[in-house]
Amino acid sequence: MTHSPEIIGEAGLQFFGKMSASISHEIKNVMAIINESAGLMEDLTVLAEKGMPVDPQRLKTHAGKIMSQIRRADEIIKNMNRFAHSVDQGVKSIDLGESVALVATLSERFAAMRGITLNLNTPSKGITLRTNPFLLTNLIYFCLEFAMGMAGAGKTVGLTSEQEKGGGRVRLRGLGEQAEASGRSFPGEREKALLSTLKGELALNTGAGELVLTFSAEGE
Repeated sequence: MTHSPEIIGEAGLQFFGKMSASISHEIKNVMAIINESAGLMEDLTVLAEKGMPVDPQRLKTHAGKIMSQIRRADEIIKNMNRFAHSVDQGVKSIDLGESVALVATLSERFAAMRGITLNLNTPSKGITLRTNPFLLTNLIYFCLEFAMGMAGAGKTVGLTSEQEKGGGRVRLRGLGEQAEASGRSFPGEREKALLSTLKGELALNTGAGELVLTFSAEGE
């Protein structure tokens, strides 16, 4: 029988690889848009050099697109850095709401590919947990992945972080009726291994279309 550390290690590598590939894909898309706008600006410059009138508004529009994509790339890289640094320490104090928001941001592309909208509800106050940040985001993503699969295209999956006495919880809503008929065993071995390591609890209420993760403040 495979031991939990082996399951967690394999799942973690797959998770890190999947997210890294998705992030690089988004950066590549940004670069493609910048390259296209820069090429069009170059064409307009060549026309101007030949004495042909050039609408300044067109140059302004393309310059605006480039600046917009630079801001987008900056945000993508900031999230990539936050994700990469989650493996720096085994256990540390984190904000649960920020971790959920990071998972939601990293998962936007996967949600869009499924035709699903993510609705993030951020708590007004911080929810501090002492835990392993990488394993936590890994578990939240696996649960979100399951929730999106059960929701189906055209649906909305809600993610809410909530303060709880002695810790916090993550509530995923919008699983839909497919949860009853999926036939998928959830949580699986990887989720159970992560839950055990993080000392978390998972409750799946298919009737309410809801999945709830609960963690203690000292989850290491």
